[in-house]
Amino acid sequence: MAGPAMIENRTFDEIEVGDTASVTRTLEPEDIQLFALVSGDVNPAHLDAQYAATDMFRHVIAHGMWGGGLISAVLGTQLPGPGTIYLDQSLRFRRPVAPGDTITASVTVVEKRAEKKILILDCRCANQHGEDVITGQAQVIAPGEKVLRPRAELPDVRLNDHDKYRRLMELAGGSDPVPTAIVHPCSEAAITAALDAAQAGLIAPILIGPDAKIKAAATAASRAIDGFRIVPVAHSHAAAAKAVELVRTREAQLVMKGSLHTDELMGAVVSSATGLRTERRISHAYVMDVPGRPTPLIITDAAINIAPSLEEKADIIRNAIDLAHVIGMEAPKVAILAAVETVNPAMPSTLDAAALCKMADRGQISGGILDGPLAFDNAVSEAAAREKGIVSEVAGHAEILVVPNLEAGNMLAKQLTFLGGADAAGIVLGARVPIILTSRADSLRTRLASCAVAVLMARAVTPAAPGLPGGKSA
Repeated sequence: MAGPAMIENRTFDEIEVGDTASVTRTLEPEDIQLFALVSGDVNPAHLDAQYAATDMFRHVIAHGMWGGGLISAVLGTQLPGPGTIYLDQSLRFRRPVAPGDTITASVTVVEKRAEKKILILDCRCANQHGEDVITGQAQVIAPGEKVLRPRAELPDVRLNDHDKYRRLMELAGGSDPVPTAIVHPCSEAAITAALDAAQAGLIAPILIGPDAKIKAAATAASRAIDGFRIVPVAHSHAAAAKAVELVRTREAQLVMKGSLHTDELMGAVVSSATGLRTERRISHAYVMDVPGRPTPLIITDAAINIAPSLEEKADIIRNAIDLAHVIGMEAPKVAILAAVETVNPAMPSTLDAAALCKMADRGQISGGILDGPLAFDNAVSEAAAREKGIVSEVAGHAEILVVPNLEAGNMLAKQLTFLGGADAAGIVLGARVPIILTSRADSLRTRLASCAVAVLMARAVTPAAPGLPGGKSA
């Protein structure tokens, strides 16, 4: 068995004039993002392709010191290597470096000064065409003692660049803001969420709640609400009822939760007499932005249905498929999760999964590709599915995860958020209009993504069929 990779220096006495060493690296877009993260240099010439297209070089370029860092890497790991003390460095930047360029950084010893073990080295970074991009000279103190150490293993770093949410924002933008009933925006977080979405051009807020409390929340948040419609009511219960009324009279096309409990809002929504129910079961979905995944991941239901029946799960899936269509998934792959990937009569979730797949075969659930039961690993990992011998269009490629119950969904979404660095934009489906659920802990990006998803859903609803996207009947 091979031992660990080692790193070894060259002492002053071992080095001769003319000695050289080099390192080669291809610049990836992620390298630019990581350098910006570490340095704080967010110059749009490096990070904003639209701006860079108007700049001097007409494309994104690397930070100049990224190349300087390659020179430092050669000095610190090869020549002279560990124990080197950097004294001075000159750099001249001759050409830009763009993503995809392969840069070779090399150093060559041109002078030795024995009295202080000082080395002078010419430094050069050249691209794949042999053209100089950086030249300069370094002055270092070379080590006097030999060093041989295991080479440090670098961490596996993954960037969550939130491109998926950015695309949702782009899809939702460009049209008139959607009138939105904001239910009891009587806290700093609630009023801020509504006004941020308005500022982004997504919604036109209708602020419903006690007038004094709404204004006090705006003052506390240092936000102006002049020009926004306020519908004064006595308390949060009345705010929820009024929001539902505004939807029924078509004054609002969305509902957004403010500083009241979800149960209080949903009580007004599901009221059989005055609510917003359709023939569909109301359900909740998270649109997750998970690092490392190319598309959003929908998890349902993690907030409304505690222990859904087979019939209720069918509606939960129908709602999620409608959502997937609206955000650009033509035939979403739906994984019905259980603890195992085989049908076990002792595990009701596996029986439900099998029945739901047969319902899809018979056309009772349409618009997506269903498979289940699937365990979480073989739903999202192609390697895990292959290891289990599962042959399926869905296994390893799931875009919608249907959980067996609310507890499982809640835990899964929060594990991805707090341990996996994911963002979770929440929305309630199956009512006459989408309902935006935000949390005080949500970032601005997540709140806006929730609103963007709701706006896309609202725009997909035809006036003739206010319950569901695409003109379908409830």
